[in-house]
Amino acid sequence: MRAAVTVRKVVPALCALLFIAFSALRSVEPGPKVTYKFIIGKSVVQAKNYYLLTLLANLPEARNLLVKDAVFRQLTQQRFDTLAAALQHCGRDGTCYVQRMKFDSSAIKLVSDRIRALYAPGNALDKLVKEHLLPSGTYIRFSQDAPVEMLVKAWEQDAYGVNWSIGVYAGGDKPNYPLIDSIAFNTWDKKTGARYNAGYTSLLYNTVSLVVAQRDELDLFFEAPLAFSLRFIEMNEREQAADFEPMEKGENAAAVKKVTTVRWEQYNYSVILVPGAGPDDPAVPLSAEGMLRCRLAARLYAKGYAPFIMPSGGRVHPYKTKYCEATEMKKYLVEKLGVPSDAVIIEPHARHTTTNMRNAARLMYRYGFPFDNVALTCTTRGQSSMIERTLPERCMRELKAVPYKTGKRLSETELEFYPLMAALHINPSEPMDP
Repeated sequence: MRAAVTVRKVVPALCALLFIAFSALRSVEPGPKVTYKFIIGKSVVQAKNYYLLTLLANLPEARNLLVKDAVFRQLTQQRFDTLAAALQHCGRDGTCYVQRMKFDSSAIKLVSDRIRALYAPGNALDKLVKEHLLPSGTYIRFSQDAPVEMLVKAWEQDAYGVNWSIGVYAGGDKPNYPLIDSIAFNTWDKKTGARYNAGYTSLLYNTVSLVVAQRDELDLFFEAPLAFSLRFIEMNEREQAADFEPMEKGENAAAVKKVTTVRWEQYNYSVILVPGAGPDDPAVPLSAEGMLRCRLAARLYAKGYAPFIMPSGGRVHPYKTKYCEATEMKKYLVEKLGVPSDAVIIEPHARHTTTNMRNAARLMYRYGFPFDNVALTCTTRGQSSMIERTLPERCMRELKAVPYKTGKRLSETELEFYPLMAALHINPSEPMDP
């Protein structure tokens, strides 16, 4: 009798432990239920690149905490004093203006320390982490840290990202991919060999002057450097991160609606991903390689492999092209190959194969795909082999994480993959495709 009682007590306890363990495993790669709504504020480019700064600017309780803090008020005033002094003393020294636009290392550390001092369980900063940073996934690599440390790391990443954009698009620093992502201005002085010619230095001066004139509007410690970052991204015509947004209400609206009706068990794969291939000629909207990849994918769709095709690729090749790979492939799939429009989900931001994979995983998660289902890449032989063999190492180098896991190879052009939650993390060194 006593043994029976013991069993009755132990079995439910074991079941409870197993349930907790299973739930914990499932939480690593959650299913399709996504309830978080992003706060965009005034700028999609800003929100995509610097989400913490966007939250601090747009959440009233958090904003008030920072605005009222004496240390942050002093930091803001010092920033504008430095910029006003630059207008007086930098003269024709373009480097002087660029350096004063950025966060310096001492200011970044001061902010980190002050965030730690202001943070308290239940206050505005704690709520920001628990109600926004964690559920958004935008800083998911830091999610295992204590909330305050996650907040600090997110701040430091955003500060680094702001400095990166200023360095590349104001200062002319070398980006990750110079042939497609470089500054749009001719900054060099051919006569003297100086890094900044008189005309470009004048542009730097005038941009600083504009931000100084906005002093009454920019009352948070980070808003002046942030404004410089956004102005130079805009002036370089590099706002591609905002292209077609909000896609779920525009280009992808019909497909997103269809997602809710799909009987996933009827398909072997959740989506067929088609990475883009840009042409060499700026007058050509879709390359021959892109056409071939579309035909490979349309063939699989017609056989019922998956309910959706996802063409992926932004305005990439050649330099500053007006054509978007994803939208041109969608046109070809629908108009030429007869694929239904609501079966095509565009991913129009990726600039490299790394982000073809990452951005596809993001959309699958955001649009409510069953995230543990296997997906399929369909592309030409060389790229398909790279995705399987060498791309993970490149992802680690450029994205600091691998956003997918490969599955079985079906053919030399078809490879299974599983999306991973690491895909949600913002990459601050690619402002056009963060």
